[in-house]
Amino acid sequence: MNRAPRAAVMGVLLLSPIALTACSAGQVTQTSTQEPNAGNQADLGDVRLRALSLPYPTGGQYASGSDARLVGAIASTSSDEDTLVSIEGEAFDSVEVIDPDAAEPAADAGGSGDLGITVPPNGIVYLSSGQGPTVALVGLTEDIGPGEAIDVTFTFEEAGEITLPVPVGVPTRDLPRGEEFDFHGEEEVSGEEGSVEESSGQEAREQESADSEG
Repeated sequence: MNRAPRAAVMGVLLLSPIALTACSAGQVTQTSTQEPNAGNQADLGDVRLRALSLPYPTGGQYASGSDARLVGAIASTSSDEDTLVSIEGEAFDSVEVIDPDAAEPAADAGGSGDLGITVPPNGIVYLSSGQGPTVALVGLTEDIGPGEAIDVTFTFEEAGEITLPVPVGVPTRDLPRGEEFDFHGEEEVSGEEGSVEESSGQEAREQESADSEG
């Protein structure tokens, strides 16, 4: 990437972190009026962490013992490269990294080993987006869901260490709703039942009058 496009991308990332989670427009949905969860962000020297979150889990909750992908971006404004050496936290047992660009697959880092994720000078690393390394927090120690967050510590070789809460994301599509109750249908049924009862009463009175005349 040459200097001009790279500067443009960096500007978008630093000024608008929610760009990573923006969804398409053009139709009104149930979630269109809700505030999207753009993840958390922090600055550490020349390193910028942006839109960090755990994707909305299937079923609405991460169960204790399950794994969760760490989504977000790490940008550098330095002219020198840096390396993310570890990701740690009490809310998970270990970290696993799959880096398609690495010479050989990274092993389970146990939450404290050398992850070896390179942050290029004046560049960006996207986590678990299909454009860079996939990072999984393995063995969550408790149930967590939307509205909750876990503390995660990031350690860089040059920039140092920082801890920040990483939230669980919200749904990016409408969730299925239950079948709506048809109040008009209920009224129609009630009206029909009332008409039947009224008709039956009229027939009974006419029969009773005929019997008395006879």
